[in-house]
Amino acid sequence: MKQTMNRRSFLKTCVAGLVTARLASSSADASLALENKTLSFRLGRKRPNVIHIMTDDLGYGDIGCFGQQKIETPCLDKMAAEGMRFTQHYSDTICAPSRCILLTGLHTGHSYVRDNYETGGYQLPLPSWTKTIGHIFQEAGYVTGCVGKWGLGGPGSSGHPNLQGFDYFYGYLGQAQAHNYYPDHLWENTDQVPLGGQHYSHDLMTEKVLSFIETNSDRPFFMYVPYTIPHTKFQVPELGQYANKAGWSANQKTQAAMISRMDRDVGRIIDSLKRLGIDRDTIVFFTSDNGPHGFSGTNDFFNANGPLRGIKRDLYEGGIRVPMIARWPGEVRPGTTTDHISTFWDIFPTCCDLMGVRTPKVRWSDGSNAETDGISFLPALLGRDHLQREHEYLYWEFKARHIQAVRKGKWKLVRKNVHTGSPISELYDLDADLAESIDIASSHPVIVGELESIATGAHILNPNYPILYGE
Repeated sequence: MKQTMNRRSFLKTCVAGLVTARLASSSADASLALENKTLSFRLGRKRPNVIHIMTDDLGYGDIGCFGQQKIETPCLDKMAAEGMRFTQHYSDTICAPSRCILLTGLHTGHSYVRDNYETGGYQLPLPSWTKTIGHIFQEAGYVTGCVGKWGLGGPGSSGHPNLQGFDYFYGYLGQAQAHNYYPDHLWENTDQVPLGGQHYSHDLMTEKVLSFIETNSDRPFFMYVPYTIPHTKFQVPELGQYANKAGWSANQKTQAAMISRMDRDVGRIIDSLKRLGIDRDTIVFFTSDNGPHGFSGTNDFFNANGPLRGIKRDLYEGGIRVPMIARWPGEVRPGTTTDHISTFWDIFPTCCDLMGVRTPKVRWSDGSNAETDGISFLPALLGRDHLQREHEYLYWEFKARHIQAVRKGKWKLVRKNVHTGSPISELYDLDADLAESIDIASSHPVIVGELESIATGAHILNPNYPILYGE
């Protein structure tokens, strides 16, 4: 049965929640918060379904609507034509922390998972006290599903998706197994499903996504789809239109075929919404978990990072700036583009606004209850730019390379060797130098000092990922 809410009761609930919201510290902020909380419901008549599709290692320039010339992505290009492109959307630089910051609304200075740390063959599990987007959707009466690569806890752990806000799960629990598209098994909830290495996992997962949508089409649902394409291995059932490409290596043909296959299945997901009559009731997001992997020359050959410097595992723009498309017929204006600076940790409060619930406090890695690091970008989605709040700064850290990064406005700091006690800071003006080719730190010492202070303050100790000197 469809879940509905009396409009007047809903607005009263929003106003009551506003009293304790952090944005109510001033009359201007209170007005903005109220506007944000009710905006979608003044324009639409019901809470939308939400589908968040996140591919694995897809670069900023890997799809046509973001500049790709060699790989065909007609379905994603059509999605962009029917929705909005976000040109300044940020993830993390590797798999597990990207998933953590998306689901918990915390940047890597505060999040529990900050690297691909493994224990018992699986990634470090989210603690039992974690509050994820999945939990928020469940509490709001949505049915929740996750199909794809989880990477936040293995079987029997506190991080299992069924314990982290997802009614249904199908896919890879750990990341190592997900590097093979013909696995000997996948997981369905807590059950191991034997496959004998005979089935292409992406195809199986797409069928599960379509089945979940059809089964739950008469009630509000949240579907999180962390696809594994185009992460290596280079494996695909057929090369299709790329089979006879002259001058292409075998891996380049495979990479292109993998991306086009994923593109086709995004189109199938959207087509299913139309067929079921819930297209206008569903917002679909599409993005990538980090920059391109770049193996076998694929980065240079396809210009996978577009105009950006760096790839996966870098904190330069090419490692963390990712394509993002949002489609919501009747609400998001077709063929639009926004340069609003947004991040994975913004998805949490944005989804709260889409549901009409107050963004709750979350728990930082040190166990303290605090506000999310995210800012809802619902106003930008709906073309209400005059209501859109902006980030004071964005922050990243990556222990494996002992680096931090801060973006504040046009300024970008990349701070290296932070474990030595004598870090080296680079500074870039992204407005003038998007490729981060000219380090101007020496000519802007005041700006460098300000961003270094932000970097130090944004980091709290996480014993699993010590990064700063003396930790």
